[in-house]
Amino acid sequence: MNLKNLIQRINYYVCGAGVCLLLPLMLLTTVDVVGRKFFAKTVPGAFELSEYILAVFILLGAAYTQQVRGHVGVNFLTSRFSPRLQALCSILTLLLSLFIISIVIWQGWIEGIRERTVSDMLRIPQYPFRLLVAIGGFLLWLELLLDLIDSFGKLKGRST
Repeated sequence: MNLKNLIQRINYYVCGAGVCLLLPLMLLTTVDVVGRKFFAKTVPGAFELSEYILAVFILLGAAYTQQVRGHVGVNFLTSRFSPRLQALCSILTLLLSLFIISIVIWQGWIEGIRERTVSDMLRIPQYPFRLLVAIGGFLLWLELLLDLIDSFGKLKGRST
């Protein structure tokens, strides 16, 4: 198995782990809404748990979304360019993206290792979620790097 397949497989399974949190999130939200509407009781900490579950889901899914080209892209202008110029635009965009995600990883790591607070109601430590920013960012960075390598291949005239 080559490195590209390994990275893509890791991102697939990490995203799958994040998706597994959707059902508990839906159930929690449903129980909270039904409890509030019919019994005037809410689930204690439901809002906090929803925030954390959504953070995990989004951060673990970002790299896989990049892998399957699921992020929003506007190409009404670049689609008119030659394949070579499209590859150049892609390379510039990916380099900028790699730079920005590098800052996110760096700051996510710093914030994660410094964090000592807990949530207000449930007293859940916040550092794992802050560190997840760095982990999810790193996986996204790897996907962007694979895309950059592919774009350089297209620039040289190789189809990948």
